[in-house]
Amino acid sequence: MRGFNDFAQGKMKYSNSKVRRALFRAPLILWRLGFGPLLGRAFVLLTARGRKSGLPRHWMTEYHVLRGKIYIPCAYGEHAQWYKNLKADPHVTAQTWQGAEAMIARRVTDEDELREVVALIFRRNRAMMEWYLKAQGLAPTVADAVAHKERVFIFRLDPTDEIRLLPLEADLAWLWPAMLAVLALVKLLRREH
Repeated sequence: MRGFNDFAQGKMKYSNSKVRRALFRAPLILWRLGFGPLLGRAFVLLTARGRKSGLPRHWMTEYHVLRGKIYIPCAYGEHAQWYKNLKADPHVTAQTWQGAEAMIARRVTDEDELREVVALIFRRNRAMMEWYLKAQGLAPTVADAVAHKERVFIFRLDPTDEIRLLPLEADLAWLWPAMLAVLALVKLLRREH
């Protein structure tokens, strides 16, 4: 629990450990297996262009809707690779249970908007927002988040007509029928023996 407590107290920095990266990639595998409609109710799948490679990069994060706009927190702030990619090119494709849409990610810096979004996230997921603010070295309050807005990384996704990146498909969904066929074959072979 030491690692989590260090992070929650703002002492832990962005980690590139292979285990942590694998855990963060697991929802992408589930999306590709066809669980997008389920996952997309709590998480948004974002596709952006890699700032160095120019290749599509995918990640999932919690999202919140306020007056029809999607807002996403960036837990590691400026240390997150996806934040660096958005700084280089803010165009993304956002996918939820409702489908895919071309968007532009804009960091929320307006104090009134930030106050509303932070308050919304507190109502919907208080534990996550407290953890996030503590990790930024802030008191877990709306007032402190607004007072230190330069340390709060929340983005608003605005729709655009510029489609630059294709959505991530459920390209592994074919595995379900294949696995069922293998299981049926195994059961049949066991029955014969």
